[in-house]
Amino acid sequence: MALIADSGFGCSFIKLRYNRSFALHLLMAFDLKTTVQPNIERSTPEKKLNRLIDQIEQLKRELAAWENAKSDIQLYSRKRFMPVYAALHEVLFKQLEQLWNSLSRYEFSKADAAQLDDKIYALAKILKSSKLLNQAQLEKVDELYAYYQQMAEYELNKKSKKKNDAAYSDLNGDFKEANEMDEAEDWENTEWEHEDWNGEHYSQAREQAKFKRQQEKREQAEKLVEQSLKTVYLKIAASIHPDREPDETKKLEKTKLFQRANEAYEQQDLFYLLKLQLQVESSQSSSQKGLSAEQVKFYKMALDAQCQKLQSQIDDLIDALVWSESAKITVQKSKGKLKIEDLYKQIDADTSALKQQVKVEKQRLGYMGKESGLEMLLEHQVL
Repeated sequence: MALIADSGFGCSFIKLRYNRSFALHLLMAFDLKTTVQPNIERSTPEKKLNRLIDQIEQLKRELAAWENAKSDIQLYSRKRFMPVYAALHEVLFKQLEQLWNSLSRYEFSKADAAQLDDKIYALAKILKSSKLLNQAQLEKVDELYAYYQQMAEYELNKKSKKKNDAAYSDLNGDFKEANEMDEAEDWENTEWEHEDWNGEHYSQAREQAKFKRQQEKREQAEKLVEQSLKTVYLKIAASIHPDREPDETKKLEKTKLFQRANEAYEQQDLFYLLKLQLQVESSQSSSQKGLSAEQVKFYKMALDAQCQKLQSQIDDLIDALVWSESAKITVQKSKGKLKIEDLYKQIDADTSALKQQVKVEKQRLGYMGKESGLEMLLEHQVL
């Protein structure tokens, strides 16, 4: 895996190392579009097939480019992020230590002590799974995290007990008043839930529905590709099986074609099989009328499924390389047109943002080191 030079990382770093399926495709490339409708003006349905064919060719090139760039992007991101994250986790651990020691060193109001507890617990959550701290630091983090976990469970149980006691007391009171109160409370809860649904819950539900639709569309495409693979392969096998050819010269040619069909089927390369099928049909047909309406319909369905599958593979690959909310926003804004160099630019932008965060956290740590500075942070609620 080649390292990326610090001076730049333009498109020159992409060296296409085609896999076996893609190499097979290049070796046996032929013009699928000219086989669809030879020697005469193409019909509108067949023009749509040609556009799908162009789209698949483009998607295959994009997928190959992303596959070959994946390891270099991961290496580059580690090289840029790891030192900054190490510095950030070191500063956050010092904050955690400083705040924990301050609890026993200084006197705080109940509200300020609660702020400190919340901050320490939040820092412990962040650092608990860190792979950038040493063993002693991780043990300290685990100790504090366990302590605050127990505190949180205790408070939760206490609130639950208080709520149950209040409910039991209501049962021994005036049932009519209790029912009126329950109805009023139900109405308030309904209003609150309605407002909340229009906000965060609505957004979450919309995202979940979108993800579900994408998943269903992807599963449908996978199913169509699988069905089309078998259909096309069996049709090719019936047409060119060498055992059915008495002529030795043609038998040799069909043997080679049959071997390529087998390889394409094993590698689930539907696009190559479709090309091969169209080539076989074109060579066997004496008519110049082109494809029938039924054939056009089948090829469009199969090519559509192949497009969706390729796009899903590209999306999954990019998702595996996305690491932050800002990177996710960049992907969403690109609307499927994200370029490899855009991801590198996003890595650099996120690295700069992380460096700025380290700088801010160091300044915050400086204030935490003095009682007056800590009081100021608590007063302005910027702990």
